[in-house]
Amino acid sequence: MAEETNGKSPGRWRAFHDKFVVEERYMSARDRTNLYRTAVGLVVLGAVMFFAMLAGVLQHDGLTAGDEPVRSWLLTLRSEPLTAVMIFLAILFGPVALPIIVLVVTVAWGLLAKHAWRPMLLAGAMLTGVILAQIIGRTIGRQRPPVDLMLFGADFTFSFPSGHVLGACDFLLVGTFLIVSRRRNRMAAVAGFLLAGVGIFFAAVSRLYLGYHWLTDALASLSISFVILGGVIALDTWRTARIRGEQITGTLSKADTSLE
Repeated sequence: MAEETNGKSPGRWRAFHDKFVVEERYMSARDRTNLYRTAVGLVVLGAVMFFAMLAGVLQHDGLTAGDEPVRSWLLTLRSEPLTAVMIFLAILFGPVALPIIVLVVTVAWGLLAKHAWRPMLLAGAMLTGVILAQIIGRTIGRQRPPVDLMLFGADFTFSFPSGHVLGACDFLLVGTFLIVSRRRNRMAAVAGFLLAGVGIFFAAVSRLYLGYHWLTDALASLSISFVILGGVIALDTWRTARIRGEQITGTLSKADTSLE
């Protein structure tokens, strides 16, 4: 007890308090500006993509012209081994497994890390995606492809956007950013986002292959995730990115304390 009073040991309350202290980091003014530009670019790109998909869905033309050809082509690829793989992917990115994975990752990350800022951002991004998917889906009310061609049980919920794909996009894109943003290795960042892209591709293809969504549903999910990612980048940059000489209100990250 004396050690806690003298400041030699932080104590349980101090450790709990430190979890919610945002860890700040130094970077150059150019790098911070580029992060803000990237955030704005992602939000604009995502919004334009989404409203392009939405216009096509509401008017039954435009980009939805590719929905049926893509679905018909995927029907020709169906086989038992491939269907088994796609069902596994659908379960992995589904409404049961993915939330458990996200919960385990965020809780473990929050407990093991000194500060919980990044896992909290990830959890917030995932929750935002779920809420948006529910609101948009019920508002638009788009019907899914024919039920008789679904390979993993009938689903009568709304189709636009795909909740599976949106969840996969948010988890992989936001998670990748929150990890690589604290590294100064650009190749690692490129590799991380490439792997995220591969995961998103297979998550989307599995939903289309199994007959639960149209192509524009998956693209709409990706566009929403771009907006969410842009918001996360902007919020994280605003709260954590500091230029030398600016006030540090939290603790300074040891992962990024030098300027290029």
